Amino acid sequence: MNGPTPRLEIFADRIHDNARAIVHQCADHGIQVAAVTKVLHAHPALLRALDDTGITMLADSRLQNLRRIAETGTSLPTLLLRAPGRHDIDAAVQLADISLNSSLITMTALSDAAVRAGTRHGVIIMVDVGDLREGVWPDHLVEVVSAAAKLPGIDVRGVGTNLACYGGVQPSAENMTRLVQLRDLAREATGLELGLISGGNSANLPLMMSGDMPSEINNLRIGEAIILGRNTLDRSPWPGTRQDTIDVVSEIIELERKPSTPLGRTGEDAFGQHVTFTDRGVRLRAICNLGRQDVNPSDLTPIDPGHIVLGASSDHLIVDVTDSASPVEIGTEVRFRPTYAGLLATATSSAVWKEAATPHRL
Repeated sequence: MNGPTPRLEIFADRIHDNARAIVHQCADHGIQVAAVTKVLHAHPALLRALDDTGITMLADSRLQNLRRIAETGTSLPTLLLRAPGRHDIDAAVQLADISLNSSLITMTALSDAAVRAGTRHGVIIMVDVGDLREGVWPDHLVEVVSAAAKLPGIDVRGVGTNLACYGGVQPSAENMTRLVQLRDLAREATGLELGLISGGNSANLPLMMSGDMPSEINNLRIGEAIILGRNTLDRSPWPGTRQDTIDVVSEIIELERKPSTPLGRTGEDAFGQHVTFTDRGVRLRAICNLGRQDVNPSDLTPIDPGHIVLGASSDHLIVDVTDSASPVEIGTEVRFRPTYAGLLATATSSAVWKEAATPHRL
């Protein structure tokens, strides 16, 4: 029996197939995959989907998600994608085998925590090659690697970078070659192997498949391409993957024929916006039990091609169902495919139930 609405249905078998496809594509180019679980908060259905796919690490930016991963007893190394705050240092050492870092202050604290715990903590030192999110500036890399290498509780595993997130800078042969060159400079200056070069995320896949990725890049951190089957540079379907991996499910709580434009003088809506309306005449309009507190309506695409998302308030999603492919009534479930942003929002909302899809829909 399906859970309550609104809910998120996770099609684990389809995500499993996507992960295997991408792992094989990456392996053909000498690249290992760290599977990023953060968009689904390391949900158990996702973790099961990633079993036996060939991934070599499980990666997340949140310690509570890494704790969920640890509770599964996985033998895979874990990677913390966001540098820990000062109150999270001990937990980071406990829950993550490796973390992405750029601050010597943070790495010193991690070293102290690792020494107290009788272990060593791996770090990948991040370099900013243009996207302007995290990472040391290139001319500081050798200095930072040299200092980190002297910390007694730290193993400097390699270098990495992040692209196409904050600044939208796309991975290129030029910025990837720059990353390799910087690694080589740090290797020569310190004598460290620095064997791991993490070139980025799902946005790197097109460059890899083009054959222009430098052969030294040997790790990518892949989330969206596995979970949603999308090329993150343009959101087109990624070759060899499925896009029907996640459904957002809501329920019709009102069904009425109404005009398609408001009656009376209009001003700002509840969110301070002046909304424009298209006059389609009188239409059959469904109100569903989902709202902006859960997801931006623009991040939902109805699975039924006859449905049109009109908008939403905090708790009410309004859908034109006049041309619905099947009959609808109060209680009918209406399904949507989310964008990455829509999935992030619904997965984060405590009001949205999350579950593995029932077998009859696999």
